Amino acid sequence: MSGAIAIQAEGLTKRYTSGNTVLTVLDDAAFWARSGEITLVMGPSGSGKSTLIAVLSGLLRPDAGRVSALGADLWTLRPAEIDRFRLANCGFIFQGFNLFPALTALEQVSQVLRFAGRSPKAARAQAEASLDAVGMTPRLNLRPAELSGGEKQRVAIARALAKQPRLIFADEPTSALDGENGQRVISLLQGAAREQDAAVICVTHDQRLEAWADRVIHIEDGRIAGTEAETP
Repeated sequence: MSGAIAIQAEGLTKRYTSGNTVLTVLDDAAFWARSGEITLVMGPSGSGKSTLIAVLSGLLRPDAGRVSALGADLWTLRPAEIDRFRLANCGFIFQGFNLFPALTALEQVSQVLRFAGRSPKAARAQAEASLDAVGMTPRLNLRPAELSGGEKQRVAIARALAKQPRLIFADEPTSALDGENGQRVISLLQGAAREQDAAVICVTHDQRLEAWADRVIHIEDGRIAGTEAETP
């Protein structure tokens, strides 16, 4: 349901220890995001932005705290159950692209759809449509080594959106893109929120995205700043 709380977290703490040094990356952080909206997470480098979305999405276990995602108490699930939850419900746009070197752009997207249960024919058709939406139709059969950084980013975005996930986690989705393609991606993320009722959680330094966001929160030293941490 549009406007419903899709994901909510409280007490998130994550620390790393190196010798006698303890680095607290998340410090009792609270967070929430609604379906049908883009939530922007902004803050300086090292403030905990990427760690926050890794914990929210089930990629990184926190030392303390809980995450309720689409009604599931995420960190009480077994690892295999978390994997299935991500496959069924989550789309990821990583800053480092995370593309498979041996696969073409079309295969990068269609393989994810096959894993999600689509038939080969349906997976290919949906992959082609998703890549066309990001302007990659002329480059369908090229592998990552043959693509520019911006093209790799667009493939990663097509892959994340292709299965129409209910939760979309984006880590600097426009960092490798020029103005025109950045605008295209912002529009696609907004479309996913509005038309698919997805909750889009986006970590960024890109101030162009602020005008498109429904909610902008700031994280400093591992804590959500201001009143945005309050329960809605």
